[in-house]
Amino acid sequence: MRTYNKLLYALIGILVIYTITFVAFIFYSVTNFAFSDFYKRLDLRREITANHVLDTKREGVAWSKNYIEELFNQTEFVLEFDEKNRIKSDAYFDPSIWKMINKKGPTNFKVGNKFYSTSVYHHQNKQYVIGISAENYFYSHHLAYLRNLLIISLILGILFVTVVSLLVKRSFIKPVHRLIGEVEKFSTENLFLRLNEDREKGVLQKLARTFNRMLNRIETSFETQKNFISNASHELNTPLTTIIGIADLALSKDRTIKQYQQALEKIMVSSENLEKKTRALLMLAQTGYQNNTLKFTPVRIDQIIMDAEIAVKDINSKFHIKTDFSLLPEDSMKLKVNGSVALLQLAISNLVSNACKYSENHTAYVALGAGEKSVIILIRDKGIGIPQQELKFVYDPYFRASNVSSYSGYGIGLPLARNIIQMHEGKLTINSELAKGTTVRIELPSCQF
Repeated sequence: MRTYNKLLYALIGILVIYTITFVAFIFYSVTNFAFSDFYKRLDLRREITANHVLDTKREGVAWSKNYIEELFNQTEFVLEFDEKNRIKSDAYFDPSIWKMINKKGPTNFKVGNKFYSTSVYHHQNKQYVIGISAENYFYSHHLAYLRNLLIISLILGILFVTVVSLLVKRSFIKPVHRLIGEVEKFSTENLFLRLNEDREKGVLQKLARTFNRMLNRIETSFETQKNFISNASHELNTPLTTIIGIADLALSKDRTIKQYQQALEKIMVSSENLEKKTRALLMLAQTGYQNNTLKFTPVRIDQIIMDAEIAVKDINSKFHIKTDFSLLPEDSMKLKVNGSVALLQLAISNLVSNACKYSENHTAYVALGAGEKSVIILIRDKGIGIPQQELKFVYDPYFRASNVSSYSGYGIGLPLARNIIQMHEGKLTINSELAKGTTVRIELPSCQF
């Protein structure tokens, strides 16, 4: 904030300096124009006076003298030099200005509020200095008013610039402080909170969006770590306890070969169960951290869906997938997203496999469409559905709905798929109705070219 304040004060200083320079330039230009214009008017009257004094018979002189406008406090003087070059003083001549008169030609000068125009003339072998003086009413009155007006305007302008700058600062700093206040509320206990992106505009909206994306990654990693610890201690403890119990019971006394074989078979089943749970748990944990190391590239979703279909059918030949590509855009580039082919295929394969597994006809319906900014995938089944009150738990690792006890599984598919979609800055939502089926909607941001 200190750097921002320095920049703001520097900007105010620049605007103030510019305003002062602009006002000074205006005043100088108007003053210079007023002086030069007034001197021209004095020169004209001096020439008319010279014609009148030195050439009284010249036609038009009387008219010029009589009809030209007389200036404010206008005074004329004529200095005549005798044969010894001595001045015959004029009653209207002020001796103090003699040193300012050009003895060889015309000159203009100012003394106080009085402006002078003088020149040397020669007539009938005599030398004359003829001058005229007057007060510049525009200079003494209007320019003073203009000067006061410009000073007041300068002060008001500086105040206006300062107030507006401070208001702009407050309007910019206020949303920043608001964002800071919201961020300070975040902790490990409420990582689900997000900044309000719609309330901000411009750069701050982009900042809020970027921060929310970072929170998504942090929340995924944090939840993955927490789930890994809790699930590892719970889910892995059961088969390990079973294995230890069976081995301890078998070794407690001598057994027959058949009894030992039965014990080993039970240990083998529990070990396989432990291996599957460990692999699933590690896979789920891996998706929480891979987004720090993976390099996403543009991939086509329609190709990933077709590859996922092949993978699902390889798992179980009884599974059927009906794909609807009727909503595909004419521009195939809109089907591209930045992501990992392997992870996206894993997520979609899990969702399609679940749709097939929990349907009586083992059929999943997949539809693909694209908008201007996103790619949408719908995976639907006509299966057993999920009880409404249990929908909020479907993303908990190892959670299985109350109506799936007759189906094999570990409750890893949906949490795994959601983690992968979140890694790709997408959104996964589930709508389900008991005994009627489930619809999974995936929305992924498309590549921006």
